Amino acid sequence: MLQRSTIQLLRFHFSFFLLPVYLFALSQVPAIQVAHALLIFFILHGLVYPASNGYNSYMDRDEGSIGGLKNPLQPTRQLFRVSVVMDLAAVGLSLLVSYLFAACIIAYILASRAYSYRGIRLKQYPVIGYLTVVIFQGAATFFMVYHGSSVSKTVEVPLTGMAAASLLIGGFYPLTQIYQHEADRKDGVRTISAALGYRGTFIFTAIVYSLAMGLLAYLFFSKEEQTKFLVLATCMLPILVYFFKWAGGVWKDENVADFTHTMRMNMLASVCTNIAFLVLLTWNLFE
Repeated sequence: MLQRSTIQLLRFHFSFFLLPVYLFALSQVPAIQVAHALLIFFILHGLVYPASNGYNSYMDRDEGSIGGLKNPLQPTRQLFRVSVVMDLAAVGLSLLVSYLFAACIIAYILASRAYSYRGIRLKQYPVIGYLTVVIFQGAATFFMVYHGSSVSKTVEVPLTGMAAASLLIGGFYPLTQIYQHEADRKDGVRTISAALGYRGTFIFTAIVYSLAMGLLAYLFFSKEEQTKFLVLATCMLPILVYFFKWAGGVWKDENVADFTHTMRMNMLASVCTNIAFLVLLTWNLFE
């Protein structure tokens, strides 16, 4: 029987924060193979992401708040075993999509392990750790979903979409680390947020997010889909309002860069972005 700590630390609910990239990629596929699209959703959000969360928690053994959990339980050996089984299941199911998709899943899993494994620990390096996350959770995931969900299993995946996906992840990822500076320091980890500082994190986020929106504008305008971009931008407007309000609070008092405000930012950004890309996906399906 699965232990309570194992179920908690797999953090299935945290996969919701990574759903926008899946929906974004799927919304750009000209002809979707529905069965494979649904299978890919399960592989990523039901297996790969939770297994990655679990393995990271097994390596970190956090005592303070982590993404999606204010009071995490301590992991056991069972969590490690379950994460391995889930990874193997993900690879096995990926072969039903395509060999290339399976290879991408394996690459994602290896990168995730290298990020957390104590013997390599990419997360301890601010730039390398940051790039690992934004490339694999952004561009690589966009490629996997686009390729695997397409009827033709195309490898001609739009580079603009891949870059925009990475920038969207890269824009908000530092904010997820902003309340953990002290805990990370004690663990020998220097995140990109810690390297930038509190104010620097917000400035960096604003720059990268602006680049993401600019690239999305180029993507949609180049296809003469200006209305779709306006819908996307409107859905994301609440994110900007909260972001600048929170940034103003942190400018006055750095203690406002805490777990509660971070989770509110994550949830708002995820809800708005998911709605935006879900609207675009539905729009494309009925065109």
